[in-house]
Amino acid sequence: MDILIPDSWLRDFLKTQATTKQISEYLSLCGPSVEKAENGVYSIEVTTNRVDVASVYGIAREAAAILPQFNLKASFSSIKTPSLKFKGQVSYLDAKVDFKLCPRFTAVLIKNVKIKDSPDWVKERLLAVGVRPINNVVDISNYVMHELGQPVHTFDYNKIKGAKMILREGRSGEKLTTLDGKLHTLKGGDIVIEDGSGRLIDLAGIMGGENSAVDENSKNILLFVQTYNPVNIRATSMSLAQRSEAAVLFEKGLDPELVTLGMARGIELFVKLTGGRPQKEILDIYPDPYKPKSISLDLEFIKARLGTEIDKKKIDSILKSLGFETSWNKGNLQVSVPSYRASDMSIPEDVVEEIARIYGYRNLPSELMSGALPEPPSDSPFLFETEVKNTLKGFGAVEVYTFSLVPENFVEGNALKLKNPLGSDSEYLRTSLMPSLIAAANENLGEKEPFHLFEAANVYLPQKGSLPEEKMMLAGIFSDTDFREARGVVEGLFAEFNLEGKFNPEESAHFAPSRRLVVSMSGREIGQFGVLENGKVYYEFDLALLKKSLKPRSFRASSKYPPQIEDITLTFPEKTKIGEVIESIQATDKLVSEVELKDIYKYSYTFRVWYQHPAKTLIDIEVEKVRDKLTKELKNKFGAIVKS
Repeated sequence: MDILIPDSWLRDFLKTQATTKQISEYLSLCGPSVEKAENGVYSIEVTTNRVDVASVYGIAREAAAILPQFNLKASFSSIKTPSLKFKGQVSYLDAKVDFKLCPRFTAVLIKNVKIKDSPDWVKERLLAVGVRPINNVVDISNYVMHELGQPVHTFDYNKIKGAKMILREGRSGEKLTTLDGKLHTLKGGDIVIEDGSGRLIDLAGIMGGENSAVDENSKNILLFVQTYNPVNIRATSMSLAQRSEAAVLFEKGLDPELVTLGMARGIELFVKLTGGRPQKEILDIYPDPYKPKSISLDLEFIKARLGTEIDKKKIDSILKSLGFETSWNKGNLQVSVPSYRASDMSIPEDVVEEIARIYGYRNLPSELMSGALPEPPSDSPFLFETEVKNTLKGFGAVEVYTFSLVPENFVEGNALKLKNPLGSDSEYLRTSLMPSLIAAANENLGEKEPFHLFEAANVYLPQKGSLPEEKMMLAGIFSDTDFREARGVVEGLFAEFNLEGKFNPEESAHFAPSRRLVVSMSGREIGQFGVLENGKVYYEFDLALLKKSLKPRSFRASSKYPPQIEDITLTFPEKTKIGEVIESIQATDKLVSEVELKDIYKYSYTFRVWYQHPAKTLIDIEVEKVRDKLTKELKNKFGAIVKS
């Protein structure tokens, strides 16, 4: 995820004389990557596992640990929270919570709030992180979320019927209109909150309900700070295509201990910006507080993984700067993990990784591999696929990559439809490569020369009660190419792998009448080839069946007796299948060793024929007998006329 961090806001918590450029460079070397820093704002890429740094506060804590490694003084100025009075029950709100959905639920009533514009310093900071200021109450929620990485929500307390909240799992078919005016029909499994009247008032972790929203007449506000089950949040966010900033944070698994800081900061800003009076007792339903996680390792383990020795004091300094607690017993190290790193710190290697990145990967020894390069495995599952691709490229084809998710007009029948597509152009799993390749060819209509595009990729065939069958297909399309030339490429591909294909005519949708051939090998249908309705030549083969049809190559010694070679020109009636003619010539006599179609002019075809005997040199009269035999056969079978 990408976040924006204003430098002025960052320095509220990061005390250093380092320049913006230095912070950008050194943070990128050892922590979250700073993509750019412009106009006093850092654009930072945060990896999914490090949601603890997805905020101004988190980046400041990270930078305070990194900058000293580059001889730049830096310290982290944490927020000092006042003594808050958390209670399991309060008089102003009756709450019932499903703890599987919400590990920690906190709320506080703030009375006599005055809703107005936020001061300029709040507006400027929100605008700098890409958030439009609305009013002081809404702005407080956004401010706390960007500062701490902890989403907070506000309700108009007077709109919560019966001063009651029930947080539960949503049921299929329930409806809720969110703050943006959209009516959502829930599919079940969502986290929702209903009030005392049974109305849904919040799509928790995603967006609040319109019926409990704060407006210009609101006086009493319920400040609401929680953590949620990330799986439910992710599922709801994707199924409803509702990607709020809060949902993006919640779905990554937030630290329940951060709620305390979020609540404290929210109350402070409410008092400061709205003049409201918070109740002394804060509702806090937190049945399973965080228990510090401990990881054990030793110096030898660290040295073996890093390839270098780092002394105990340095290790201590690095880990403590990141918020870990350490305890040594000779060479054995016990590390206590802070709550905000609990989700991504589980094994000793995780601790070593933290030491390595702060110490600096640039400082670790590097050694090139030595020895002979290993041979590629002979049974690689991608070897045949790679060889086929290279062969087609050798024939002048260009490989393309198209999307497996396609629009509705690219599929037929019972293709699988996604429950949560990103758009109408990616709703279905494709069942054929044909529409994608036709689209790719159409995108290249500006090409003046003929071209051949191909792709080897999966199609997804539905199976009742199971996951789809993923079938690897090879498909190609020729543009402005003669049919026979295209067939020659396909047959050349078969010949390269010693494959023998039979081409049988069969009608089908999308192909021009009488212009489709079904291709079979070893008695199995392996694909199709022909002219499409748009005039382009298309082929599609099952790669797995192609591989199964491979035959070992046999060796035949060359005859020491030379062949007699001659060209025979024949004319045939329209629609004669020349492939059958060639097969017939070859089968006429065992002395015909090879036949090749040499030239075509209208309905006249010139064949080059090789006559050869394995044990002697043929004389003219022997060749003449075979020639007469084959021309007679062709005349009777195909109506051929020999041209002199």
